[in-house]
Amino acid sequence: MAKGEGKVIAQNKKAGFDYFIEETIEAGIVLQGTEIKSARNGKVQLVDAFVRIRNGEAWISNMHIAPYEQGNIFNHDPTRVRKLLLHKKQINELVGVSKVQGSAIIPLKMYLKDGYAKVLLGIGKGKKNYDKRQDLKKKDAKREIDRAMKDRNR
Repeated sequence: MAKGEGKVIAQNKKAGFDYFIEETIEAGIVLQGTEIKSARNGKVQLVDAFVRIRNGEAWISNMHIAPYEQGNIFNHDPTRVRKLLLHKKQINELVGVSKVQGSAIIPLKMYLKDGYAKVLLGIGKGKKNYDKRQDLKKKDAKREIDRAMKDRNR
C-alpha cells in the first residue's frame, strides 16, 4: 500500500489552506487501548495539531481523540501528547526542517493501514494572507470554468 492510503480516520483540511505542503512523511503513532478504539470509530480531530521534536523523539500535540464511550476508568486524556514512531534519519530530517523560519510539521491525516494507526505528516511553509486570497481566486475561477463547460456540453 502506498504512503497515505488506508481507511482514513481524520483529515486536516485547514492545513492545505494555511501551508504550502512541500513533502510528506508517514509515521506510526503510539496509542493506548481506548484511544485506538475511539480512533477506529472516527472520533479524531487534527485541526490544531502540530509536531515537536524533543530529545531525539517526535511528539504530536493538540491532537484530540475523544474518550471511548465504554472506556470507564481506563479512558485517556483527549489531548495528551503522543509519541510518533519514526526512523532516526527521518527525525534528523525533521529537526533540520523545524529550525527553518516559517516552516512547520503538520499532521495532514490519520488512517489505519494493515491494522496500525498511521499519521501522514506534511512539511510546510506558512502562507501569507495574499497567498490565501490568490488560492481562493484560482479555486473560484476553476469552479466557474467547470460550470461553464458543464452548461456548454448540455
